Amino acid sequence: MNLFELTAAEWQAIRLSLLVGVTAVVCTLPFGLFFGWLLARKEFFGKNLLNTLLHLPMVVPPVVTGYLLLLLFGNSGFFGKILSNLGIPIAFTWRGAALASAVVSFPLMVRSIRIAMELVDVGLESAARTLGASRLKVFFTITVPLAFPGIVAGVVMAFARSLGEFGSTITFVSNIPGETRTLPLALYSQLQVPGGEMAAARLAVVSLIIAFGAMFASEYLARKRKI
Repeated sequence: MNLFELTAAEWQAIRLSLLVGVTAVVCTLPFGLFFGWLLARKEFFGKNLLNTLLHLPMVVPPVVTGYLLLLLFGNSGFFGKILSNLGIPIAFTWRGAALASAVVSFPLMVRSIRIAMELVDVGLESAARTLGASRLKVFFTITVPLAFPGIVAGVVMAFARSLGEFGSTITFVSNIPGETRTLPLALYSQLQVPGGEMAAARLAVVSLIIAFGAMFASEYLARKRKI
């Protein structure tokens, strides 16, 4: 098999990675917008503590994050038991992989959105409020459009980080073919097999192409929005 011919298992890992990445971003975006706005616009007791907690996954080893998720969402964990009883198992499923990716990538999204919203002129929001616009309307018609490039950047960075997540994923949901084996885990698996270097190279090339495409699309949308 040559470098450019992907196997069925490799296509499966690619599709799963895209599913995990998109799910992680879609589920966390509302929270990213809320916390980004909260940190950018409000002063309150415990703000520094909240900011630290939100960004903690950026500095904590991913294996630690995965272990904590396993304690909380595993089959014996508090949230894991509740969700399992509802018929929504998390541990050792693709949903768990999405959760792990979301937790690890969320700080990048929040940080980018917060910075973008800090650059929005507060005077424009105040003017809209004096004209009778509600806070929610001001947020969606002024704040979000003006911060759009930063929001897009945050979404893309979170998506790219989700695609590359390894440590917390393998710790929390293991490396199950067809269920939790995303691109990084598939690449790792190939490196453990004698003669798997060619397959690992293919997966590395695919990862680079997807990451490049995501960043290119982000820049294109951000520039188009400014025009």
